[in-house]
Amino acid sequence: MIKPYYDHAGITIYHADCREVLPELPKVDLVLTDPPYGIGRDGQSEGTGGHGGRKGFDFLGWDRVRPGRDVFQLILKASTNHCIWGGNYFSDYLPGSMGWIVWDKGQRINQSDGELAYTSRNKALRIIEINRAELLRDGTSHPTQKPLKLMKYCIGLFDVNGAILDPFMGSGTTLRAAKDLGRKAIGIELEEKYCEIAAKRLGQMVIDF
Repeated sequence: MIKPYYDHAGITIYHADCREVLPELPKVDLVLTDPPYGIGRDGQSEGTGGHGGRKGFDFLGWDRVRPGRDVFQLILKASTNHCIWGGNYFSDYLPGSMGWIVWDKGQRINQSDGELAYTSRNKALRIIEINRAELLRDGTSHPTQKPLKLMKYCIGLFDVNGAILDPFMGSGTTLRAAKDLGRKAIGIELEEKYCEIAAKRLGQMVIDF
């Protein structure tokens, strides 16, 4: 088993390819993740505008292609409960489901009005409106980062109390959400700089606004 990059208070991070780590992990209660979609959005140029502008990120190449079917087979084996953002890009890998989530970003600008998440829930589709400006309060450090409030909402949809797994951890929002909710979690991330960012976020105090 690969040695953890971070392991504290029930939260573990592995700096590795998830294909190497997933076969070694025990089953978890929930997989909550946001994989690369294969659409080249691993970076963006800095910009300005009437909605607060846009932070710049380096293009690192991790979003050139989407993960393969073999990766999703490992993800589906890891738990009976799944919430996978960008599920519309992986519909050929995933079982049918009625329980999708629509994130309404609360702004109508030149970017997408919302995003879709596949879930394994046999329940009605849900729409949640969280303004994309929440990312400014979170401190955006990843080009495809999801709001912390959104990931807490996703966890709350599943009636489980055990460990949460994110095999494409990025800057660690899933793990931070799990920590704030008093849950155990495991994150896997290929880029070391994001492992470091996630570890720092986990070390921050919870501030109630």
